[in-house]
Amino acid sequence: MQELKSHIQTYAIECGFDLVRITSAEEFVEDRNAALDRIAAGQMDGLSWYTESRVQRGTEPQKLLPGANSIICLGLSYLPSNYEDQPTPHLGKVARYARVRDYHRTMKRRMKAFVRGIETKLGSTIKARWYVDDGPMLDRAAAARSGLGWFGKNTNILTATHGSWILLGQVITDLQLEPDSPLKKTCGECVRCIDACPTGAITAPYVVDNARCISYQTIENRGAIPIDMRPHIGDWVFGCDICQDVCPVNNKASSPMQPIQIANAIGESGSLNLVELLSLSEQEFLSRFQGTSIMRAKRIGMQKNACVALGNRREESAVPALSAALTSNESLVRGHAAWALGQIANPEAIKALEQSYEDETDQYVRSELTAALDIVARKKHL
Repeated sequence: MQELKSHIQTYAIECGFDLVRITSAEEFVEDRNAALDRIAAGQMDGLSWYTESRVQRGTEPQKLLPGANSIICLGLSYLPSNYEDQPTPHLGKVARYARVRDYHRTMKRRMKAFVRGIETKLGSTIKARWYVDDGPMLDRAAAARSGLGWFGKNTNILTATHGSWILLGQVITDLQLEPDSPLKKTCGECVRCIDACPTGAITAPYVVDNARCISYQTIENRGAIPIDMRPHIGDWVFGCDICQDVCPVNNKASSPMQPIQIANAIGESGSLNLVELLSLSEQEFLSRFQGTSIMRAKRIGMQKNACVALGNRREESAVPALSAALTSNESLVRGHAAWALGQIANPEAIKALEQSYEDETDQYVRSELTAALDIVARKKHL
């Protein structure tokens, strides 16, 4: 058993993974209860796919693979070699994990090769199923129990060598492997992630209110971003890394052993031209971002996010693009463009808002225009 385990650990590194640990296939009882409590408390509101049945299934490895004995937990670092972001006009930020070209396929391709290699070593097939974060498995629960890392207070898994800049994967198998022990590390008294979250999404240590998280608002939310949250989103247009950026553990994080392919449409710097985003047609959007995580937010989502980012940056040079967005076929884009113009509030922006108000018939958009013009009026009286 020990020889096989050693081979598996060595081979995982050869397959391009940065971390590998083993845990048993026992149920994740405590993690299941915690997840169900979060659902009941409304902290997962907005994620319609995150259901009680999904949690139940994902915390019982035997349901995912009858006859399961072990879970091989894998970690793949996505930290680029040069990851300092520099502020540039008209650019919005993308979370670092999303800069990897189709990370689900990257992980699953390596995991499949990993399993096939184990079978070659054994000279026989094994029962195995592998999951990334798009499957029902509670990936962080498995990672913590295996000792791959420990839970940070922002609910991310922290690892001693690569911080939280890791993609997690699990291979459930019928192989009998000796489990590793969980780490005894904690975040101690550190609360930097809690203090740094601009929206207050980390409501307590290890508790995140999903609806207040910038990542949810810029990726999953299909409706309007709440007006009170927009100023706090800054220039993030897909996801957010703030709680990871301030984490002391991440200051010493190592880069991946093998480079990960970065999506050309985003680039290593993780910046997107906001004005350009607003001008993309559906076909242009698909052509550029197919095969990237950006597709999760869809074109409409990315364009409303671009409006919010431009409004927060208050760049007057973006007014023509935002004024053009007031004629978009999508009411959500028009509404968020109105808010952005209200934040900039120069003569050109005010003129565009007033003209749009005369022509607009959609009640939601008219409410956004009214609110924007009210902001302009208040600014005039200051």
